[in-house]
Amino acid sequence: MTSRRRMCASGCGRPANVCLCQSLPSAPIATATQIVILHHPHEQRHKLATVPLLSKCLANCHVIVGRKLRYGDSTLLDSLHDHPQLFRPALFLFPGSDALDVSQVQSSSCDVLIAFDGTWKHAKEMMHASLPFLSKFSVQACLDFDVRVDGDNIFNSHSRLVLRKEPFSGCMSTMEAVARCLRILEPNGVDIESRILTVLKAMVGFQAHFLQLQQDEMNIE
Repeated sequence: MTSRRRMCASGCGRPANVCLCQSLPSAPIATATQIVILHHPHEQRHKLATVPLLSKCLANCHVIVGRKLRYGDSTLLDSLHDHPQLFRPALFLFPGSDALDVSQVQSSSCDVLIAFDGTWKHAKEMMHASLPFLSKFSVQACLDFDVRVDGDNIFNSHSRLVLRKEPFSGCMSTMEAVARCLRILEPNGVDIESRILTVLKAMVGFQAHFLQLQQDEMNIE
């Protein structure tokens, strides 16, 4: 009987042969921005999910497993819903022609950043299902994107951050998207982004090595 793979019980929680503990911050990074991520249930079983690592990088990262955001899921979001006049509007990340460009947001002008984690299809469904709740206290925002240009994959991209095939240009993992936003939203955002992306680069490196080995084995056969 084949023994189960040894897991890293502390730190990253990944298999020991792809452990990322040395890349993780020595302590979760504190941010003024509160991060709320709606994590699709299917992503919990996906080995390339970045949200578990992101939550270990950031002290103020709140993960909600589900398919839609609604009242009662988060004390933080419920407070925004009940008292929108006391807070600045939250931002929820999703590409769209009417979405606010995150680069136009001033540093420290956003208290809460909301992201949807799942496949492109799932993320779109999650965003639309959550809109009746989110529209009460948040504004749609996005990073640069272009639906006319095909997205990257781990083999044809010049970036060291691509894990899966992306649907169009500008799409990226939740971990990278949050890091890019924090670069803008936090006073020390450049350092925070760099520390998060260090972990992501290490994860992509392991995946690229694994896929290359598979490719080499297929070529031999």
